[in-house]
Amino acid sequence: MPSPSPDTPHSPLTVAIIGGGPAGLMAAETLRAAGLQVDLYDAKGSVGRKFLIAGKGGMNLTHSDPFDVFVTRYGERASEVAAWLRDFDADALRAWARGLGVETFVGTSGRVFPTDLKAAPLLRGWVRRLREQGVRFHVLHRWHGWDEAGALRFATPAGDLRVLPDAVVLAMGGGSWPELGSDGAWVGALQARGVETAPLQPSNCGFDIGWSEHLATRFAGEPLKPVTAHWHAADGTPQQRQGECVVTATGIEGSLVYALSPMLRDAIAREGHATLVLDLLPGREEHDLVRRLAKPRGSRSLSEHLRREAGVSGVRAALLYEVLDKAALADPARIARTLKRFPFRLQRTRPIAEAISSAGGLPLETLDERLMLRGLPGVFAAGEMLDWEAPTGGYLLTACFASGRQAALGVVDWLAQRNA
Repeated sequence: MPSPSPDTPHSPLTVAIIGGGPAGLMAAETLRAAGLQVDLYDAKGSVGRKFLIAGKGGMNLTHSDPFDVFVTRYGERASEVAAWLRDFDADALRAWARGLGVETFVGTSGRVFPTDLKAAPLLRGWVRRLREQGVRFHVLHRWHGWDEAGALRFATPAGDLRVLPDAVVLAMGGGSWPELGSDGAWVGALQARGVETAPLQPSNCGFDIGWSEHLATRFAGEPLKPVTAHWHAADGTPQQRQGECVVTATGIEGSLVYALSPMLRDAIAREGHATLVLDLLPGREEHDLVRRLAKPRGSRSLSEHLRREAGVSGVRAALLYEVLDKAALADPARIARTLKRFPFRLQRTRPIAEAISSAGGLPLETLDERLMLRGLPGVFAAGEMLDWEAPTGGYLLTACFASGRQAALGVVDWLAQRNA
């Protein structure tokens, strides 16, 4: 990954990176390749903690979608994120991993994983290489903004520290999984400098419904798969997507729900609730269900009749009892229609601390194309601090890597112009 080098006739210029996630680490790598001195600060005792946790279920590094499809996963921010990805896309990320000795493969869903499905070997190799390249790591350094002279302020085990680098890359994450470091504490420091921020909100999150005690205690953790979501696009065009989700003690979550979470979250903000419509039996035709359920059931219970004639039992049957009254449960057409268009009424998102990622943060309009804050020359930002979101499946991680590289190249360009 060749990078332009700034004019550094005297001592090497120093860049401070705050945050040791994928965006910060990629920025560090890119800046060192340009010959800059890099000091990376992290509030935790080690870097990449969220990266490691995300990889516990199998490290989903990126996705094999073609580029024109890949960029659509970023919704309203597709054009801006596409600019980052043109320089460092999914193929570049796989090649980068290979350079660390980590081969990847494409799974049946199109997702890309390391062959060992683990995040730890990749992270260890990456940090080791960065140290060998000269990146200086400073852990247990919590950033507290700037002092009156414009120096960065850190709280450390040894006391307060002031640092005055030539440029800064902020890569402290959003507001999800705060125990791993992404606690959104940076918002106040930037607002104090006059920087506009958008409220941090949960993304790729679950939703509360308010189940009965019976369903919550008996069926929490039960999967619904496969199911198909139905909704309408902004222009009224019908949309559908098949996937899977899980009933929780308070509502519903899972990959299909996460993919639709921005739309559902925004509907709740507008209307006070949102309705997620799922086909619980995507392999069955409604008219066939009506025909079979209309058969006399004799002495059989309704639950047994549903199981025999429609293959409906367990959590699916419990969901029917949750929303249909006695009269509706006696109507085969109502049962069939509900199974094919089940209305999950969502009351609220789960707390941001439980979300996989977050929306909000620094609006992209507050940064230039180099990802430098327009109101703070020499201060760049990358990763989940920025106001964009994407579904799980490797899209989040890829854009974090790409934005870190974009911000670092912006630093190199800005310093070269400043020193010209």
